[in-house]
Amino acid sequence: MENILITICARGGSKGVPGKNIKPINGLPLIGYTIVTANKFAERGNVDIALSTDSEEIIEVASELGLKTSYKRPEQLATSSAGKIAAINALKQFEETSRRKKYDYVIDLDVTAPLRTIGDLDKALALLKLDKDAYNIFSVSRANRNPYFNMVELQESGYVKVCKDVGNILSRQASPIVYDMNASFYIFRKSYFDREFEISTTEKSLAFEMDHICFDIDHPLDFIIMEFLITQKLLDFEL
Repeated sequence: MENILITICARGGSKGVPGKNIKPINGLPLIGYTIVTANKFAERGNVDIALSTDSEEIIEVASELGLKTSYKRPEQLATSSAGKIAAINALKQFEETSRRKKYDYVIDLDVTAPLRTIGDLDKALALLKLDKDAYNIFSVSRANRNPYFNMVELQESGYVKVCKDVGNILSRQASPIVYDMNASFYIFRKSYFDREFEISTTEKSLAFEMDHICFDIDHPLDFIIMEFLITQKLLDFEL
């Protein structure tokens, strides 16, 4: 059976919402929703869960929720400008060394985009396994705006033009389908790390379209919206 590592990355410093990774939503710290999902997925066996953070407070909260760690993210990977892939890879290497095993797949669950299901992860992993050439797959949502139709970019002349001007597209329905990367999860095959990519989009990346609401919590208002959706039972799926 293939070995799978679930990574949960939660940096301590947040400028938009200080302490957001452990800020309570409906009585549970935000990171708790991701830990619950990770534990459910790990019930099938051959799945390990690992935490990457530079914050002692996050380590303590995660430990109280059942996720203990002896790993602390290096300072050079804990800045706002550090890439997440580097943090994931460093954690993967630490876990492989300490557990004396190699991982066939790494599933990264983003703490700030917890509106995901076990079914999402199962289906996405199955799609990645079907395409032997693909390096990774990540979650997406249908975009509200389309660069072929109603998104424009500023030119040096001061005038604007449609971002992707490929002809006379007269309606959104006639435009190519585009997606928002909603950041909820990324699944990487071992070959992704062997190639030493630094970003999640490669020439052989797949996208998994979520058929339910998902958004990245990056503003105080986002916490209010998510708590409202949960308390009023407005989500059409189980977290």
